[in-house]
Formats: sequence, C-alpha cells, structure tokens
Amino acid sequence: MPLDPAAVRHIARLARLAVAEDRLEGLRSDLERVLHLFDDLAAANVDNFAPLAHPHDQSLGLRDDVVGEGDRSDELLALAPSAQGGYFLVPKVIE
Repeated sequence: MPLDPAAVRHIARLARLAVAEDRLEGLRSDLERVLHLFDDLAAANVDNFAPLAHPHDQSLGLRDDVVGEGDRSDELLALAPSAQGGYFLVPKVIE
C-alpha cells in the first residue's frame, strides 16, 4: 500500500510523534514495508490449521500445598532492635 507524505504526517500526528521532514521518507518506506508484511500475512492460507493456544501440549506438574516451615515470628522478632505486640518498631521518619 503506497503512502504519500501527507498520510505519513497524519499517522505521526495520531501517534503523537514529532517527525522531522528529512526523516519522513525513511519513515514512509518503513511503514510501507510493515503494511506489505501485513498484506502477506493476510494472504496466507491457514484453512487447514486448527487454532492453537500454545504450540506444545504441556501440563504443569502440581505439588501439594504443604507448609514447609512453621511459624518463626517470635524468633524473627527477637532479632529486631525493638518490637512490640508482634510488630517491628521503627523510628518515625515522617513529621
């Protein structure tokens, strides 16, 4: 699909891009290549292909939801410089 410079300026404005005049021709060429690629993809015959969510049929092995470590909050609170009521106490930083 051939694009004229006005169309490229319009696309750039819609995308909120500032494009210098000297870069306009390169951008036009790149956009035409992208549109040509989309035309090629649209023309591909995919009638005999079943839609796939993923190319590999994989199932994840699930593990049992088991607690591996018990409650260590008392041990961890003992390491804190100060604690009260099961919470770490920290210095006030906001006045």
